[in-house]
Amino acid sequence: MLFNSLTFLIFLLCILSLYYILPYKYRWYLLLLGSCIFYMAWRVEFIFLILFSSFFNYYIGILIEKYINKSKIVLSFGLIINFLILFIFKYSIFINHSFMSLYEYFNIPYPIKDFDIVLPMGISFYTFQATSYTIDIYRKRYKTEKNILKVALYIMFFPQLVAGPIERADRLLNQLFINHKFNIYNISTGIKIMLIGYFKKIVIADRVAILVNTVYNSPYDYNGISFIIATIFFAIQLYCDFSGYSDIAIGCAKLFGIDLMENFKSPYFSKSVKEFWTRWHISLSTWFKDYLYIPLGGNRKGTIRTYFNLMVTFLVSGIWHGANWTFVLWGGLNGFYQIIGAIKNKFFEYIGFNIKNKYINNFLNIFRILITFSLICFSLIFFRANTVKDAFYIVNNLFSDISNISNIQYMYNISTELGLNIFEILMVTFCIIILIFIEIFEYKQRIYITLNKAPFIIRFIFYYIITIIIITMGVFSNAGQFIYFQF
Repeated sequence: MLFNSLTFLIFLLCILSLYYILPYKYRWYLLLLGSCIFYMAWRVEFIFLILFSSFFNYYIGILIEKYINKSKIVLSFGLIINFLILFIFKYSIFINHSFMSLYEYFNIPYPIKDFDIVLPMGISFYTFQATSYTIDIYRKRYKTEKNILKVALYIMFFPQLVAGPIERADRLLNQLFINHKFNIYNISTGIKIMLIGYFKKIVIADRVAILVNTVYNSPYDYNGISFIIATIFFAIQLYCDFSGYSDIAIGCAKLFGIDLMENFKSPYFSKSVKEFWTRWHISLSTWFKDYLYIPLGGNRKGTIRTYFNLMVTFLVSGIWHGANWTFVLWGGLNGFYQIIGAIKNKFFEYIGFNIKNKYINNFLNIFRILITFSLICFSLIFFRANTVKDAFYIVNNLFSDISNISNIQYMYNISTELGLNIFEILMVTFCIIILIFIEIFEYKQRIYITLNKAPFIIRFIFYYIITIIIITMGVFSNAGQFIYFQF
């Protein structure tokens, strides 16, 4: 059941209506039932896998508190089982194909035949949320929930079930069982946030996806400028697709009076790659920081170890995103960016580099934003390419026809061969400009908060225009699946 479908909107309206009709002590049962229905709408049989994950981690939490002296062993067992399940469903085919390619390279018969396993939707997200629950109990940051069904709801809560935000128990679990009275502010705020999410996803991401897929699915038919355009548009698509999902999830939860964490904060206005990762997919970045980077030693064990920990964290993040060597390269490249950034900062600190002139600083900040965006776009070549071979072909030919960039006729010809007609390109460009203004406002706080301080007529015009754009310019036929559903 996709957020960008009529089925979901009908489902949401039914659940929301029943939620406020029922006595509050029964509401969480409705949310649990709704979450099960939501997940089974994709594939019925995989409900048993997510229920197993919920019940298994519930009992691991109970055992951690019961056997304090052996809590580390219990936690280790829980983590092994959780990540073993994730490995089987997500990485077994990848590992088998990798060995198959290696054997073929050396002309050695490979004994294991190819096989196929369906990847359960959202398994990476709910596995991380479930393991954070048991780890936090082990760290005594949260006490074990005694009701097994409440733990199941925490892991399965449908707005953020398949693509986050990845919530911690101390933030989300208790919220699910509070008596949330019907509040028009929550309803209007939830709808406003969802509208922005639908604008990003249906109007921009799904339209831009046509251009990106045209180039990246047939890279050998195109040259450098086409790759540059497609890569920039993919950066926009990825952001609008994933932050759009997060906005819809956050807005949807708000309708029930539940606050989910902010997952994106205008990341493309970051002045460094380090800042970018504090603004992009915040719930995942903080998960890796708290449960991998810091346990590895963080920055507490010397410079070389810090760089090693950074690289390991980003390599793991890369493979988490997808079972393909392209994602490993993407993660490694971002780890390399972080290390180079840290070295640069140390050098500037050593030489006492500090510019106090605000005009020069403003210019440098714009320059830093452009450089950071360019670095992120370059890394996304590996994120989007179907194979490592495709990625290196694109990189090698990225500037192959750059000399023609001033040729108007050449640029026009290229623009008409990328899957979108001129009207669609102009339309999506107009919408991206609107998005840029939204992102400028959201750099410090959500735009609905800013608009709440504006006169009613301003708020009405803004949301009216966004609604009309969604209705008239949105991609509704063959609604596109969210990119992060595959992770």
